[in-house]
Amino acid sequence: MNLSPKHLIKILEEQGFFYKRTKGSHQLYYNPITNKTVIVPVHGGKDMRKGTFLAVLKQAGIDKTELN
Repeated sequence: MNLSPKHLIKILEEQGFFYKRTKGSHQLYYNPITNKTVIVPVHGGKDMRKGTFLAVLKQAGIDKTELN
């Protein structure tokens, strides 16, 4: 499973989220259809922890079984 922030951002954008702003090392993505906002931590080239990755997906309303 690819746990990079770039991969997560790609998934979010495919689901209708768009980049809104950055504060420090966190990027905010918003979906106007579902009115949901999620924060993606982007810490250099580091991968995210699996729990963090899945938590962001859950906040976005994306089921992890739909990914593969």
